[in-house]
Amino acid sequence: MKKIIFSFLFIVLFSRLNYAQTETQTEVKFLIKTSYGDIKIKLYNETPKHRDNFIKLVKDGFYNGSIFHRVINNFMIQGGGASGGNKDVGYTISAEFVSKYFHKKGALAAARMPDNINPNKESSGSQFYIVQGKVYTDDELNSFEQRLNKKFTAEERKAYKTIGGTPFLDGSYTVFGDVIDGIGVIDKIAAVKTGNGDKPIEDIKMTIEELK
Repeated sequence: MKKIIFSFLFIVLFSRLNYAQTETQTEVKFLIKTSYGDIKIKLYNETPKHRDNFIKLVKDGFYNGSIFHRVINNFMIQGGGASGGNKDVGYTISAEFVSKYFHKKGALAAARMPDNINPNKESSGSQFYIVQGKVYTDDELNSFEQRLNKKFTAEERKAYKTIGGTPFLDGSYTVFGDVIDGIGVIDKIAAVKTGNGDKPIEDIKMTIEELK
């Protein structure tokens, strides 16, 4: 019996230690280079599947030469579909929803197929978007709470009322990172002229490199 109790306590202690290491682990950072300027991002350790997949694709050079193929002003800029914007890697990633990460301006999130063919909300293996969004009032956020059957935290409400974002996407798309520098570049890209499918008239290419 003592052996069983000891084993149980060891497992609990190891789990807590492992969680603490994850919490304090240095967040990996990347630089997205575009003709409109550079965007520096960090990836969250609490979304390890998305983090590790992004790291792999960057190391493989998958994103280099790819474009922001879907751009909607006051909403988001989307890329990661290789050079033509519509190529994917052929697999999906299980959703990793972390409640403290939400769709404020600058949030890095995974694109995905719609619910009717993707009920588990699995993420695209490569396509991502960066939130631009807009600023909302208390009344608008109250309306979202009723429609989405959720309650915004004080932090979320403050962010959506000041820097803005896309609160209606919370809990439906995995947020796995954040912009830490170059937020103005998002505004520049979001403002470009677009054509069919919200694709920019002139290609906006990117390269992504890890920052050491």
